[in-house]
Amino acid sequence: MVVAFLIHTVCPIGALAPGESRVLYSRYFGPDEALFQGDDDDGRRRQLDAEERRLLSAEKLALVARQIQSAVGLRREASGRPSAEALPGDEALALQEAESGVLRLRRGDPYWRELSATWLAVNAVALVMLCEPHENPLLAEGTLRSLARHCLEHLHMLGQGSEVRTLSRRIRSLWSSTNKTYLNVLLRSSRIDVILSRLLPHGQLLFLNHRFIQSLEKDLLASQK
Repeated sequence: MVVAFLIHTVCPIGALAPGESRVLYSRYFGPDEALFQGDDDDGRRRQLDAEERRLLSAEKLALVARQIQSAVGLRREASGRPSAEALPGDEALALQEAESGVLRLRRGDPYWRELSATWLAVNAVALVMLCEPHENPLLAEGTLRSLARHCLEHLHMLGQGSEVRTLSRRIRSLWSSTNKTYLNVLLRSSRIDVILSRLLPHGQLLFLNHRFIQSLEKDLLASQK
């Protein structure tokens, strides 16, 4: 079971302090009571209201994003490869050269239960799936690569015209605005929702054969018209 999916920045942008990351898109699957619980003054757990959940969710996702950004930075530094920006049409190459890994999130850091974070860093962004610790890591990585490929192709995330680049240029003014839903509009969150509904229905990992992928491609193309 995949608990959550998110996309966040891994490269410095003008509006953020060094080492900071911005969550560009996020989605939770299934009930989240086990993820978002608070403590009373006497240490007893209590249920959170909607606003508390929203704030706590943003806080925890930001913590995950920073941990992933740190892991990506270390991986890139260790590889010694120069950073090169891929251009539109180079999606296959960008995915081939993308860094990937699995990060264990211990209980309480930042969620109430242990999770594993499967991540894939493509250029300036990372795509992350938060999974139950017993999930098959190879299946999780394969699914994440499929998600990344479709996001690159359908969201045009490479090159100067990408939503990610647009966001990088405008994030300072947008983030100071009260209407933060503009961030999701820039990343065309509805398209991401469609991709997730096909590849990761209700957070369930699927074994993707060739026939299924062909059918998926037709569904995605039809949904974009």
